Amino acid sequence: MKYNKLIKALLLGAAFINMPAVFSQWTGPRKKVEKRIDVKYGPLTPAHRTDAAMERFRNYGLGQFIHWGLYAIPGNEWEGVSARKGAAASEWIRTWSGPTAPKDWKNIYDHLYKQFNPRGFDAKVWAKQAKEMGARYLIFTTKHHDGFALWPSKYTDYTIKTSPYKKDIVKQVVDAYTAEGIDVFLYYSIMEWNNPNYFSKAPSTPEEKVKFDKFLAYTRNQLLELLDNYPEIKGFWFDGTWDQSWIQAYDFTYKLEKELREKHPKLIIGSRFRNDEYGKRHFDSNGDMLGDYEQGWERKMPKEFEWLEGRDWDCVMTIPPNGWGYMKDWSGIYTKTSDDLIDMLMNCVSMNGNFVLNFGPDGNGQMHPEEDKLAKEIGDWIKINGEAVYGVRHAGLAPSKLGYFTRKEDNLYLTVFNRPVNNIVRIAVPKNSTEVPTTAILLQNGQALELKHADIGLDLDKNTYYDVALPETFVSKKAFVLKMTLGSPKTQSEKLMDAKM
Repeated sequence: MKYNKLIKALLLGAAFINMPAVFSQWTGPRKKVEKRIDVKYGPLTPAHRTDAAMERFRNYGLGQFIHWGLYAIPGNEWEGVSARKGAAASEWIRTWSGPTAPKDWKNIYDHLYKQFNPRGFDAKVWAKQAKEMGARYLIFTTKHHDGFALWPSKYTDYTIKTSPYKKDIVKQVVDAYTAEGIDVFLYYSIMEWNNPNYFSKAPSTPEEKVKFDKFLAYTRNQLLELLDNYPEIKGFWFDGTWDQSWIQAYDFTYKLEKELREKHPKLIIGSRFRNDEYGKRHFDSNGDMLGDYEQGWERKMPKEFEWLEGRDWDCVMTIPPNGWGYMKDWSGIYTKTSDDLIDMLMNCVSMNGNFVLNFGPDGNGQMHPEEDKLAKEIGDWIKINGEAVYGVRHAGLAPSKLGYFTRKEDNLYLTVFNRPVNNIVRIAVPKNSTEVPTTAILLQNGQALELKHADIGLDLDKNTYYDVALPETFVSKKAFVLKMTLGSPKTQSEKLMDAKM
């Protein structure tokens, strides 16, 4: 029984095949490929795009993810049974099986579209909230693994047009967010649980191959349809690409990515869309990234900047421990605070990543009250400290136990989460550095701070130090930012006689 529960948890929580190999990509530095081989279905774009669209992506800092669909109606539970009592996680609830599942559950779920009528939904309200929170881009679910499309697709009847609501939700979202100056990326799940032409295993019989070819054509048609309907979008965020059926369709997926890019030359696609002919996902068999940015940082972050090897990336994060769709009941579980989320945000941007916070609206189109609260708290903080978030880059300094460094041109920022008890913020700078802090202010009020060079003189220490004094009267209930100007060193340490050992 314990073994079965473990397998179910793994499948529902990650749904990856060959998970140890997959997860090892994001638990440490990537292993170098000892000998390159011929890969026909490798990357279609440079490892580091330099066009304006990609530069804009690098400057986002903060994004919003929205998971919304039929799974918002159950809200992570059904007839009093939640995911904590045996149901599958919110957006995975259709996969619920076993003794706790209602009789004929999948059929019940597949007919929930007849109830989907979110009268409280207002995309303009969502977009305004995202703007106030400080989000610079949105990832929005056009359809999740259940296959229900939130736009009136011509290629299936399982769409919003057959629900009581009928109106094109994707268009409303794209229009509202674009009007607020927020770039839109569309989430699209390849996998479809209730599509009779979809297979998780690689099709083997002639009949299966014919059916799966129909599914592939359907997928292509929908993706081209999304580009036709919403040409202002900036990219796709793909999901559900781990099944062997999709992995073995590498020739099709290679050609499809090429077609999407030809149709929308500035399109940004993450690393999880496809694989090479050897089944390698995210990175091909030579270790080259398959896409424009690294998309594997889902509810996780690199421990060290060097793990990224200069690649672009984002981190998508839930507020509850897991579960992306609407959850009615947040009691009894730890939900991340605004302090937690701001810490993760600054950790991300300090390593040249974007932080994307997930929201799961309810079946009526309303955000969870706690999501509203967190959006307000994050937005209030961003309004004061956004200069240290947007358009910044890795500072190149040793990590600080006090917080996170970011840099923009000749400005160095330190977001302080752990205030020193002596009110001295000590910054380590390599002794051979040609740029050191020369002035410092509190970003939130512009107050000038005393800054002194502190040459501690530790044996074999490659660093020298600069101390910023915080006023004892300064009080902050949140993390705060020190803004420093970088300039040439004004003093040089005297070369003292070393003691003989």
